[in-house]
Amino acid sequence: MKESDTEGGGALGQASVLAPPNGNSTETRSNYSYANEEVIGDEASKFEVWGWYLYEFCSYFVQTVLIPVVFPLLISQLQHLPMDPVQDWFKNHQGVVCSEKEINLYSTLTKRTITVNGSTFSSLEWTAIAWGGGLALAAPILALIFFYINGSFQTFITAAATGIGVLFCLPVGLFKTTKIFVLYIAMIVVAITVSTATHTHHLALMAPKVSRPSPLKRLTIFFTKQGLSSWISLFATVVGCLGACIVSSFTYHMLREPIERDFISLWIVTIFCGLLWLVGMLHVFTAENRTSSVPNIFPSRLQLFTIFKHPHAIGCLVSILLSSFTTMGVFTGGVLFIVGQLCIVPVHLLYFWLTYFLFPLFSLPLLFKPLQHLLKANSAKMKITGLLLSLISSGFGFYFWESHWKWGHLLVFGAIQGTSSGLLHTFGRVLMLETAPCGEEGGFSFWYGWVRGVGLFGGFVVGSVVPGSVRTSFGVAFCSALVGIVVLLFGNVSDFGAAKEVGERALDSKESISV
Repeated sequence: MKESDTEGGGALGQASVLAPPNGNSTETRSNYSYANEEVIGDEASKFEVWGWYLYEFCSYFVQTVLIPVVFPLLISQLQHLPMDPVQDWFKNHQGVVCSEKEINLYSTLTKRTITVNGSTFSSLEWTAIAWGGGLALAAPILALIFFYINGSFQTFITAAATGIGVLFCLPVGLFKTTKIFVLYIAMIVVAITVSTATHTHHLALMAPKVSRPSPLKRLTIFFTKQGLSSWISLFATVVGCLGACIVSSFTYHMLREPIERDFISLWIVTIFCGLLWLVGMLHVFTAENRTSSVPNIFPSRLQLFTIFKHPHAIGCLVSILLSSFTTMGVFTGGVLFIVGQLCIVPVHLLYFWLTYFLFPLFSLPLLFKPLQHLLKANSAKMKITGLLLSLISSGFGFYFWESHWKWGHLLVFGAIQGTSSGLLHTFGRVLMLETAPCGEEGGFSFWYGWVRGVGLFGGFVVGSVVPGSVRTSFGVAFCSALVGIVVLLFGNVSDFGAAKEVGERALDSKESISV
């Protein structure tokens, strides 16, 4: 077996924006060794990484804007209120002046006007039903196709999932029937869940993987890989937030159209989203057809469940579920609070969206470097930082919900929560991959994609079911963030522990094979 010397602090391509802060380089080899400290996998090219960024730019908005914002608005345009909402508004919002269009918009979103088999649902609840159905459908699909994730079908799966999602984005305005939106939304949820899993797995293959870190060197090589994947994930989130900002701004612009054209205007938004998502398929052509260089000793039928053999991975999944639940709960509850309770000037809602999605472009890179160097912050600590920011924003909203917020307060609220959402998204997937043993990244990535989707769905449900009681969504989000911090602190979730566990299991696997 050949020995290989590895220096800490990886670099990617020669692009300074992608390199970890220490600026050193890392040798990578394709062979695998249990006996030596060795990095597995070929170094990704700058061209491939920028293609990976492109897909994040063209898909991040699907779960943050398209499903929770655009589709409820579209469904609401098909609803007819049984009575004048303006009179009811002034009974419950004394002293709050709002335009008739805003009152109608909020009422059609929150009033239960959809009747199915004797049950009534609001536009928000109807979206939640479709979202949940999509996640239920995605689970068996992921179980069927994840066996091929480490093979030559990864790019094909990404392209197929994206194509299906785009296909169901384009024709949403052809049939003005409320019930058909369940099909549209469910299939888009399936597509984004599968593509999120394959997209995350590609990050695992691009970043060099450590076979067995040395306890004597305090996991120097492991932190090399951790810093590299964190840096890539960080800038991917930044460009993803930029894409979400563009879609949300376009949505606001189309909402300014006359009432009789609202539905057609929002249909144009979904067409734009579909075409933008389609552009992300260019990533399929820039990506190398990478496969895991480490053979998996588990039978394929059991590989999906090997994640439960790793306590660090289970704790990480719980933290991902709680963090995505928290961010979507605060976002959904906050937007409904701004529109329905504050009744602010419409342009201030645009300012809130811009702050929420644009502020992370500056705050994430600025926050990452000092915390990483001064506090030696790993992925778990960065997630705790994100949850602490969510505690601040949700606690602020819970305590001051009866106060009259000015637009400056909205900007502060959006900046804090936007930064929190970016941090949690960035380091959630990095921590998930850090807990994955060599050769099992595919199964772990698929669990990440589905669990994150479930968390976002849960937060949307809590934020939309009780739109008139914003304290509920903020209070539940506060408790969820608090529990997430407890899980990360006391649930033994850390990259150091995960690396140690991976090394021990790798050594055990080698011994069992040799026997």
